[in-house]
Amino acid sequence: MAVHSTLRGSEDPLRLIYRQYADLLRERLKNTSKATRLLGTLFLTASIIAGGIGGSRWWKKRGAEKEQGRRLLRRNSGLKNKDGSRVIFVPYKDSTSKVTIYPTKPMTFDAHRRLFLNPPRASGLTDGQQTPQIPPPQTKPGLNLAFLHQFLSLLSIMIPRWTSKETGLLLSHGFFLMLRTYLSLVVARLDGEIVRDLVAGNGKSFIWGIIKWCGIGSFASYTNAMIKFLQSKVSIAFRTRLTRYIHDLYLNNNLNYYKLSNLDGGIGQGADQFITQDLTHFCASAASLYSSLGKPFVDLLVFNYQLYRSLGPLALTGLLSNYFLTATILRRLSPPFGKLKAVEGRKEGDFRGLHARLIANAEEVAFYGGASMEKNFLDREFRSLKKWMEGIYTLKIRYNILEDFVLKYSWSAYGYLLSSLPVFLPAWGGLGGIQELAEISGSGGRERGRMKEFITNKRLMLSLADAGGRMMYSIKDLSELAGYTSRVYTLISALHRVHANAYFPPRGTPPEVFSLSDVQGTIQKGYDGVRLENVPVVAPSIFPHGGEELIDSLSLIVHSGEHLLISGANGVGKSAVARIVAGLWPVYRGLVSRPRTAGTDGIMFLPQRPYLSVGTLRDQVIYPDGEIEMRDRGRRDIELKRVLEEARLGYLPDREGGWDTRKEWKDVLSGGEKQRMAIARLLYHEPRYAFIDEGTSAVSSDVEGLLYERCKEKGITLITISTRASLKKYHTFNLTLGLGEDGTGWDYERIGTEKEKMGVERELVELRERLEKVKEWETRKGQIEAELAKVWVEGGDVLETPAYVDDKKGHVQAQ
Repeated sequence: MAVHSTLRGSEDPLRLIYRQYADLLRERLKNTSKATRLLGTLFLTASIIAGGIGGSRWWKKRGAEKEQGRRLLRRNSGLKNKDGSRVIFVPYKDSTSKVTIYPTKPMTFDAHRRLFLNPPRASGLTDGQQTPQIPPPQTKPGLNLAFLHQFLSLLSIMIPRWTSKETGLLLSHGFFLMLRTYLSLVVARLDGEIVRDLVAGNGKSFIWGIIKWCGIGSFASYTNAMIKFLQSKVSIAFRTRLTRYIHDLYLNNNLNYYKLSNLDGGIGQGADQFITQDLTHFCASAASLYSSLGKPFVDLLVFNYQLYRSLGPLALTGLLSNYFLTATILRRLSPPFGKLKAVEGRKEGDFRGLHARLIANAEEVAFYGGASMEKNFLDREFRSLKKWMEGIYTLKIRYNILEDFVLKYSWSAYGYLLSSLPVFLPAWGGLGGIQELAEISGSGGRERGRMKEFITNKRLMLSLADAGGRMMYSIKDLSELAGYTSRVYTLISALHRVHANAYFPPRGTPPEVFSLSDVQGTIQKGYDGVRLENVPVVAPSIFPHGGEELIDSLSLIVHSGEHLLISGANGVGKSAVARIVAGLWPVYRGLVSRPRTAGTDGIMFLPQRPYLSVGTLRDQVIYPDGEIEMRDRGRRDIELKRVLEEARLGYLPDREGGWDTRKEWKDVLSGGEKQRMAIARLLYHEPRYAFIDEGTSAVSSDVEGLLYERCKEKGITLITISTRASLKKYHTFNLTLGLGEDGTGWDYERIGTEKEKMGVERELVELRERLEKVKEWETRKGQIEAELAKVWVEGGDVLETPAYVDDKKGHVQAQ
């Protein structure tokens, strides 16, 4: 107890413990060597630094997690601004990032339209027979004025203004390119000094030169890495600009994504190849062109000036003549890489399209057992692509042999000749010749001076040869860039043509009837109902050909509450009416009136093939809305559950694992479930009018009736396209198509009128007359069976076979 009280009264226990362990550590350190103490000190210091860094990172991560916990409440949310832009929050590293997406303004499309639809005549994109608003889609790509116009037109999209992000990236890239050129000069001089000091045996200068070499090398490595990094950033920035521009022009309310491949036909099968692959190659080539042309051009100017000072005007004249001679030879003997690349891109797109077609129709092909036929199609297309690519590689062999010999070995030999001018012709050797004369007249050091100047000039010549080689190599890159530029320019031109409906017949010839240059109808949006006045239903053809008239001058009016059933045989144009009202097909004549908006309180179309999007189960119900639009409307998941129950799909959330489950829904849901999901979308949006194209063909009759009654209870006016006569009881009017001798006639009448009753009675009379002939037909049937029961053999003999009859239980027995 005495000891305990002494500790309490005399000194703090923690201080005593610290002093005890400090004395123990000091005694142990006295017994260790200096190396061990130094190693321990370094280890302790490293541990402290590592612990500090780790603690700092942990603290930052903890703070980020707290911040993330607050922000991630808005991960799937977004804000719509008045200018049409959208602010979204996306996960980024350990936190969330705020991203603002600005749509392309309509005024921008109007300003760019003249670049893509009205190019200058000097560019060669127009001819005398076609109007300048429609450039020929098949323009031979190459290094010409057409390529210059196309590239500058695309450049106006990639760099919209001087204050844009792309401008800053290009300036930063240019700064590092200039810095790399300056470092090349410093390295060339330093190389000569190191060799001079090595030959002279000056150790201190030699070691100092090595140190400077390592320092400059590390800085040059950083510069090279930044050049590649900024080149990639420029490529991504260019692709971002063009992709957003094309998406805004491709996916909009004008339905350009449908019209581009079904009406225009200017780019072939579709735009997927252009957007995903050709656009990527173009942006990468355009970004690399800046460094492959910009830096070599600066290098040529700087290194030529330095060599002019070192070797004199005769060397500069020889260098310039060598450039022009090399460029002329390579230009004349270079294959048309631009045209070859454009054709290769088209063939790649065709091959990829066949694979996409097989994936999309895999089930149908499997049912038919058409694997061998599809394999033949793919093999044939791949053989065509392979043959074309092998031809390109064969052409590249000769060009690469010539290119390597000229740019590497010929230029190296020529560089040795120019470097020898100060030695053999000092009067024509510039500053090197002056130094050579001074050293000849003076004393000693001539060999060391020659060595320094030769190494410096050789380094400059190598850098100059590299710059010149890259300039010459860029001719091939330019040719390939011309091919990609032509493809991307053709895509945007076609999109502008579809967006502006800029279809004109060839100059001097009248437009073909029912072609895209002969559209004279009017579409009125804002009408409370659906109205067609003297509208011919025409199946359009690819421009400039005319379409096929299916229905002649259709006229009808559907008001709210007056449900319409469109019936008729297959192929008479029932679905074509929905396509015309939706705006997919042009209105060649007459007037089409419809509600202004699509969806809630407007008009909605359910296609014959139900479409299931990529996303969650919730997204399938609210399509084409997203979760952001759903939350903005104040809708909740419990309401979606009620909608699914009304569509007889209330079991889906429990069966599939909840609303946030992501699956390939087109493979998960059956045919009837897909059609009921389309009805669920209709019940969710509650439009005033709805076109249903064979929307319940895979649904049983009782469920079909419940779905129709539920839609009518919600105030939706139904316009149904079907061949089921049982649906008449849910509609007010019936439009019958395909009447007349030529099949272009139609009949529009109210269901349940006296005329319809007379038609039913007439049909009953015909059925009674047919029933009276049933006994006569049965007698004739027995005679035919008796004849067929006989077996005829060679020689005319007839063998009787036993007859088979059905007993009352449905079994077959021999008589």
